Amino acid sequence: MKKPFTFKQFTIEQDRCAMKIGTDGVLLGAWTAINNSTYSILDIGSGTGIIALILAQRSVAENIEAIELDGDAFEQCTENFENSPWGDRLFCFHAGFDEFVDEYTEEEPDESELYNLIVSNPPFYSEEVTSGNSARDTARQNTSLPFDELVEGASKLLTKNGSFSTIIPFKEEESFILLASKFDLFPKRITRVKGNASSEIKRSLLEFTFTKTKTLVDELVIEKERHQYTNEYKELTKDFYLKM
Repeated sequence: MKKPFTFKQFTIEQDRCAMKIGTDGVLLGAWTAINNSTYSILDIGSGTGIIALILAQRSVAENIEAIELDGDAFEQCTENFENSPWGDRLFCFHAGFDEFVDEYTEEEPDESELYNLIVSNPPFYSEEVTSGNSARDTARQNTSLPFDELVEGASKLLTKNGSFSTIIPFKEEESFILLASKFDLFPKRITRVKGNASSEIKRSLLEFTFTKTKTLVDELVIEKERHQYTNEYKELTKDFYLKM
């Protein structure tokens, strides 16, 4: 049985979730821009609930909602929310994103009913992957949440001054930005993530808004050497990891 993952202010049970706690989710939760006017947050494909919980710790947002399609992950996410210090601000829906968007936008929502921050750590293996665990395979394959469905849905649920943040493989960055532009979403910030200084760029953290601005681009290196973390990575994650 997979042990709970203990952070500084909350604990994640993950034995029923196909996708366990990983660097990507923590990075996205810690990196995503929030401020005192961030009042309504949506986490698409929440899994364990890690990103929503980090955002609850970081923000004063009164309404933090998550969507999870897998039944076991949904139940576990709900329990993780309820057992956290912010249970009254967190809620998980058991739904697919497409049906959620259709229902939400059936009658044109008022701007005040939309989210001013949307986040997603989406499944991104476009090729078929088989690990022998069908729930894990579904969680990893973007057939369960294609990028075009994710971006189009986010564009419909986001306030006009809101932001949408995600983490994807670096090799998908260019095509994802082009896709987002078709829905009038433009990159405001890009952080490219490397395991160490000499390794290839592995991930892209992307923040989009409806306003075209000069994109701020930087790089984040996680480790100096094995288990020796860079100051930048420690600074980003120190409020969450116990040993940072």
